[in-house]
Amino acid sequence: MKALLKAAVGVAAIIASTALVNATDLRLSHQWSNKDIRHKVAQIVADEVAGANVDLNIKIFGSKSLFKPREQYRPLSRGLLEMTVLPLSYAGGHRPEYNLTLMPGLVKNHDHAARLSQSPFMGELEKIMAKDDVMVLVHGYLAGGFAGKDKCITKPDDIVGLQTRAAGKSFEQMLAGAGASIASMASSEIYNAMQTGVLNAANTSSSSFVSYRIYEQVKCYTPASDIALWFMYQPLLMNKSTFEGLNADQQAALLAASEKAQAFYLEEAKKQDLASENVFREAGVEIAKMSPADFDAWRSLAKETSYKAFVNDVPNGQKLLDMALSVE
Repeated sequence: MKALLKAAVGVAAIIASTALVNATDLRLSHQWSNKDIRHKVAQIVADEVAGANVDLNIKIFGSKSLFKPREQYRPLSRGLLEMTVLPLSYAGGHRPEYNLTLMPGLVKNHDHAARLSQSPFMGELEKIMAKDDVMVLVHGYLAGGFAGKDKCITKPDDIVGLQTRAAGKSFEQMLAGAGASIASMASSEIYNAMQTGVLNAANTSSSSFVSYRIYEQVKCYTPASDIALWFMYQPLLMNKSTFEGLNADQQAALLAASEKAQAFYLEEAKKQDLASENVFREAGVEIAKMSPADFDAWRSLAKETSYKAFVNDVPNGQKLLDMALSVE
């Protein structure tokens, strides 16, 4: 009898211990190195929460060590992962509305991106996320550009015939419309693809261009500057039920940490473009700039390809596009 009682007490202790771990330990997954801005955003949240002493610990799994880049949204939505920093368009296959968060020429600059994040347009996307048991903790957009293995890319004619990586369905549609062949992959795979000859052009964020050392593989870089065609929404997301299962102090600490991280994200995002340009230049890579005429040529092409396809393929696509375009 004593043995049975002792065993029951032991089982109860294990169950209690497991419940405590599940209640206080959160896993945060992302695909980048610890030098990347998106890791730093995650680290701010983790550090601030730890400093709040609310019995909540966030463990970061970077460099795609927990999940592959494009395989994070589904486990997040099912409660198998608690948090992730994720380019939302990676989940466009689950929710085609998310493809609007990487639409050519939709975002003018970083301040405009911040206004989009606080607009009714983003509110509509958050309603869609909620259906998947997902919520946003930290909003953030990053700008980006083009890199060519053998030539500069500033206008649609420059991409004709090239094997190109484009981040997101909308950019793939636009670049295919310009005459490029598309190879779909995560930004973390660009380096090897260029090294092995699978790619001879790519576009991604300024931060990823540096984080993945793409400057070692290319001849020319067209960074985001005063004119940026490429803006991608890359928020820190959380499983909604997990958040709601935390106590009030833990929720408050998490929201306060996220607010601080979001302010950092915006200011650092503005610095990433020039910083990336300097890194490429110092590596001996030629720097090209997109002119207003180049930008207009890309956006005209996007309207006939990406914009049109989005409206045709997505229920209420025109409404969402109009909401995004209405943000000044």
